[in-house]
Parts: sequence; structure tokens; C-alpha cells
Amino acid sequence: MDLLVRAGLCLLATGALLGWVVMLRVAFPDLLRRAGVRSPRRLLQLHIDLIMMGLILIAVGLALPGLPDWNRAALLFGAVVNPLLFLPLAFRERWSSALPYRAITVVSFAAMSAGTVGAAVQGLTA
Repeated sequence: MDLLVRAGLCLLATGALLGWVVMLRVAFPDLLRRAGVRSPRRLLQLHIDLIMMGLILIAVGLALPGLPDWNRAALLFGAVVNPLLFLPLAFRERWSSALPYRAITVVSFAAMSAGTVGAAVQGLTA
């Protein structure tokens, strides 16, 4: 099975399991607060983004199994890091203004952009 498909299935499963944490927000709001979560909506964003990125990797992996390694690496990096950027913000929103956070965000978004555009070009020229 293609590496992108495997990684996508892992992201999809993680996102689905995170749905339980999102449910805790509604059923037991104090539980998340006691765990240090100050912005529970960021967990919802993480949940949705993990599922979306997982589906993207599965689709690209199935449609383009011969994708070049650089393209795979860019997609994998962006698809994993982009959703995880929501996790620290669930605990401290102000971390979004920190230079390391912003730098990682730019690199991750650039990787995902290059990876998806590269995959589209590869698919259109195949």
C-alpha cells in the first residue's frame, strides 16, 4: 500500500478518535478545563483538519502512486504539521504570535502548497 495512503489512514483514524475529545467538550466541559484546555474550539479544528488532511493523502496516494519522493515528503510534512498547529493553541492562544510558531506555520503551509500543486501538475501531465 502506498505510503501516502497509509499515512492518510492514520490521520483519518486519529481525527476520528479525537471526535471523542470534542464530545467531552459538550458532555463534560470541566474535564477539558481541568486538563488545561483554554480554547476547546481549537480541538474541534484539529479534529476536522486531521480528517481533511487524511482524506487528501488517501486521495493523492491512490490517484498518483508514482508521485516523486520530494512531492510525497512535502505532502506528508504539511498534512501532519498543519493540523498539529491547532494543538498548542488549545492551551495558549497567545503562542500563535511567537516567532517559532509562525515560522513552523509558514514552512508547513509552504510544504502543503508545494505538495498539492506538485501533485496537480503531476496528475495533469501524466
